[in-house]
Amino acid sequence: MKVQRFDKAYIKDFSETSEGYLTVKAPITRPGVFPYLRSDGGVEMEAKLPEELFSEKTIRSANAKPVTDDHPTELVTVSNHNKYAKGMTHTDASIDDDKLCISFTITDSDLISKVRNGKRELSIGFMADVSQEQGEYNGMTYDSVQRNMEINHLAVVDKGRAGSEVSIRGDSQAFMIDHDDIDNQKGGTRAMTKLLIDSKEFEVDSVVKARIDTLEAQLTAEKAKSSNVDTITGERDALQTQLTAKEQELEASKAKELTGDAFDTAVNDRIELMNKAKSLVGDSFDFKGKSDRQIKEAAIKTLNDSIDLTGKSEDYVNAFYDSLTTVVESKGYTAGAVFVDAKDTKTAKEEIENLKKERLNLKNSSKKGDK
Repeated sequence: MKVQRFDKAYIKDFSETSEGYLTVKAPITRPGVFPYLRSDGGVEMEAKLPEELFSEKTIRSANAKPVTDDHPTELVTVSNHNKYAKGMTHTDASIDDDKLCISFTITDSDLISKVRNGKRELSIGFMADVSQEQGEYNGMTYDSVQRNMEINHLAVVDKGRAGSEVSIRGDSQAFMIDHDDIDNQKGGTRAMTKLLIDSKEFEVDSVVKARIDTLEAQLTAEKAKSSNVDTITGERDALQTQLTAKEQELEASKAKELTGDAFDTAVNDRIELMNKAKSLVGDSFDFKGKSDRQIKEAAIKTLNDSIDLTGKSEDYVNAFYDSLTTVVESKGYTAGAVFVDAKDTKTAKEEIENLKKERLNLKNSSKKGDK
């Protein structure tokens, strides 16, 4: 008579595809003696013998089978596949290192999210004929033998029927423990396994060790997730800083950039300044590379070379220059004769001083009005 069994598997690693699917490569079972609960609550030690497990029929049955979220209450078939299937095993079932291995892909976003949040234990659902046969395999006694095994589905569960150590694990040292000492019985007593704590070995029940291994795996996965979050946050902040700097640089560049009209105005203002200043500094004056203020200061010093304009404001220099050029235009002075031999030098200076004061007063009044 065929009965349904839930076996365990050991996941070596898993990865994410470009589409976001989760792909896993796992040895799903191996020859050995394993405990199963009877309907009366007792434990039955059942053997998976190599000649049964590695038969062509059993190996082939692992191919193209549904991956489910928990065990369904019925066998998965074509009639209920859409209801239960969250992914599929591939068609690469093979024997590797004395284990039956298969890869599979989880395509359901909800199940993928659950896996990433800690739901990582696996349980293989299969049918088998259980024959009451006593014997020994690899030093372990058994009460019965599983024959004609046929895999029906692979379930992702919170706690595996065959033991909590069955889990989806990442590819790191903490996850690479080989659970050869699974929950089994030997000579009527539960087998013990060694647990290493602070370099000291302790004998504990294999179920206890399996649970500790699972918790360590989950902790390592959470640490890896946290580390990834910190890395991504740091990269995001660095990129944001670069973006802000570029935006500020662009704004500064735009502020300096002249439009067509503004450029024309600036050119005309420069030409006008040079033409007016020539009447004071002469045609031999080199305007190249000099700022507007430098030109105005040179023109002002033709009035009196001892004038010190250091620290004077732009408004002061502009008012002084404007007053000077106003007098020059009205009196008709030219370079080389300005305020030197002219008889009205004193009067011109007084006019300049008065005009300068008037212009400064006008600018100050204008600024007050803007406020």
